[in-house]
Amino acid sequence: MKNDTIIPTFCLVLGMAITISIRAEEPALKDVFKQDFLIGAALNEAEFSESAEQNCSVALVKKHFNAISPENVLKWESVHPKPGQYNFGPADRYVEFGVQNHMFILGHNLVWHNQTPDWVFKDEKGAPLTRAALLQRMREHIFTVVGRYKGKIKAWDVVNEAVGDDGALRKSPWLKIIGEDYLLKAYQFAHEADPDAQLYYNEYSMETGPKHAGTIALVKKLKAQGAPITAIGIQGHYTMDWPTPSEVENMIETFAGLGYKVMITELDVDVLPKATGSQGADIGAKLKLRPEENPYSNGLPDAVSQALARRYADLFKVFVKHRDQITRVTFWGVTDADSWLNDWPVKGRTDYPLLFNRGCGAKPAFDAIIQ
Repeated sequence: MKNDTIIPTFCLVLGMAITISIRAEEPALKDVFKQDFLIGAALNEAEFSESAEQNCSVALVKKHFNAISPENVLKWESVHPKPGQYNFGPADRYVEFGVQNHMFILGHNLVWHNQTPDWVFKDEKGAPLTRAALLQRMREHIFTVVGRYKGKIKAWDVVNEAVGDDGALRKSPWLKIIGEDYLLKAYQFAHEADPDAQLYYNEYSMETGPKHAGTIALVKKLKAQGAPITAIGIQGHYTMDWPTPSEVENMIETFAGLGYKVMITELDVDVLPKATGSQGADIGAKLKLRPEENPYSNGLPDAVSQALARRYADLFKVFVKHRDQITRVTFWGVTDADSWLNDWPVKGRTDYPLLFNRGCGAKPAFDAIIQ
């Protein structure tokens, strides 16, 4: 790849214009893995709106990816911020970007405990809704949002992260007001709204620990109830040493054994020191910045970059081995600059969890999975 033509372009990073280099002859990820699975990326609003600030990221998306997920614009607080008020502008642009570029378009997500406004669970006087009223509110939201994009959005993360770190169902307002069957109802409503859409359950950190058994038990229960679930999303928010490749493989095989297809839906690898006591991806976790937790603020050492490359190679060996069960591998972000891990669980850190650096250049991890 050293003989590749270098295309200079410009990008704004942290408010500064920098020159970046994209290798013209670099193989496209979507072509390399076209016989295996879709290759996706989660997009922020500036990317799918093709903002000038995101020129280099947009170019990477169009070249390398054939599936897209929205980071935020289809979450309840964004698309349905107030009673009776929908904000479809950003979501419409996201869908149109996918249509114009012939991509598989995912809807993320319909029912979640986070990024859902408090009003969703209350009546006009501020009192908790009844079970019947919340079910009706859920149904109306799902029918409105799914119905608007019927035939364009091909699949939905219907329920997101319903299992707590202790392995029990998360004690969200959905569970407290409706009861355990809120999950089944969500899938039934989504299927009624678009019978042709693929419907997913999406979860993090279920490879080990109490959450492992709890998530498997939930999926088995929903299957027995006849929930129209098409596939299971393994988020893939990993660290350099967790989980092991064999633990990832076990999770894929377990869900495949239950009759489901599997997707890696939010892949990234955190290279920074662990800042919490769990392997979770709870966006509600917020910690103060300490210098020792931000060791690479001036750049990633080559030794760590090479270790990240080996980590990605080991993961992709598992994914390719199970290409018959895996339908999609989606990275949660396009470049390191886009990653949510720069601000979670400690705001202001400098992380390097993806395949492309802050200047949109391919990292050794990119070459490792290609090879």
